[in-house]
Amino acid sequence: MSLMCIAGGGIAFYKKSSLPSLVAGLSTGMLYLWSGAQIAEGNPSGLNGAFYASLLLTLSSLPRIAKGPIPKVLATTSAVVGFYYGRQIYF
Repeated sequence: MSLMCIAGGGIAFYKKSSLPSLVAGLSTGMLYLWSGAQIAEGNPSGLNGAFYASLLLTLSSLPRIAKGPIPKVLATTSAVVGFYYGRQIYF
């Protein structure tokens, strides 16, 4: 997920000069990277970070879902990942 977010923000900036997409992609990607490092160290805060990054990504992608395949894939992927981390935290 982190690579997808970082690459997506970079591609959007390159194609459309979208600075908000670059900032959002880098921020979300870095949060996923941090979360992965925390999970690897056995720190449960990494699960929370990954869950909230997925929630943020899903909620921000839903309004754009009708605009094409990229928002659909992003919303679906982040929802599935968020569901996974939510289950790890709450069940």
